[in-house]
Amino acid sequence: MSGDEQAHQVTTESVGDQLRFARERLGLDIAAIADEQHLRPSVIQAIENGDYSKIDTELFLKGYVRTYARQVGLDADAVIADLNRELEPVRQQKELDQQASPLVTIERTKRRKRQIAKLLIVLVIVAVTAYLVVGYLAGREADSVPSPASESTTDTSASSEEVEASDLQAQETDRLEPSQDETEPTRLEEVVEPASSATDTVTAEVVPQEEPDLPQENASDGVPDDQMPMVAQTTEPALQEAAQLPGSSEPTQARLQMSFSDDCWIQVTDAAGNRLASSLRRSGDQLDVSGEAPLRIVVGAVSAVESIRFQGEALNVGDLRVVNNRSEFTLEL
Repeated sequence: MSGDEQAHQVTTESVGDQLRFARERLGLDIAAIADEQHLRPSVIQAIENGDYSKIDTELFLKGYVRTYARQVGLDADAVIADLNRELEPVRQQKELDQQASPLVTIERTKRRKRQIAKLLIVLVIVAVTAYLVVGYLAGREADSVPSPASESTTDTSASSEEVEASDLQAQETDRLEPSQDETEPTRLEEVVEPASSATDTVTAEVVPQEEPDLPQENASDGVPDDQMPMVAQTTEPALQEAAQLPGSSEPTQARLQMSFSDDCWIQVTDAAGNRLASSLRRSGDQLDVSGEAPLRIVVGAVSAVESIRFQGEALNVGDLRVVNNRSEFTLEL
């Protein structure tokens, strides 16, 4: 048999047969090959038998075969090429099975629906954004164009302001410039002659005219007395409310006394929200606070409370509602 016929025979053999013949020529058993690769002997046996379904993935299978070929002295690349030719029908069959599987069809349908839903959401967002932008621009254009009514109102107000300004300027000028009668009082005195006798001398003296005060309108002019509104003297609301509460008194003060046998965090708040105590108490400490009732107490470690006295009366610590050695309660008078 020539070398070409031997090479053709080798290439027509399966990968498992090539590996097994090479192993047997070297006198190695399956356990030796498996131990060197740290595999189970059943994996090497499945490779030699061509039962590749027992290997997890094609990647692991190629790694095992390549190492096996190097162990028995074969060309690893040539063996992997033969393995690819053997696996090609298996790959095609897997692809056909996947396409025919109803699960694949369902998954493909779900994927298509998700893509359509995403596309619709994007289109809706774009449409809403475009609508808002167009509305905003239209509103700005409408605000920037003045209406004829507003223009006429602006012109009228401007002209009225100019008239008022001119009137005020004229009044100021008249007030500052003295009149002819004020500047020549002496000449008028000389012109006036005595009226009746020589002893009685009448002197005409011109007094500068002052601007007459405008008469203040009386609210009662022209209104009958029976229709005049009566103004009654009222007391301020605050004073009136105080007068209506004869029984009001100072807030009732409540006294709380506590003693501790171990470390305990305590917080005491009165009815007005004032924090009377908020600190860590040590063993042997005493707490004595007073505030507006009711008092709200938060105890961080009920087991560390030795005694509680409210308004001088002792309270039973065991009656408190305790959760995880913590208690919150309110004391009222």
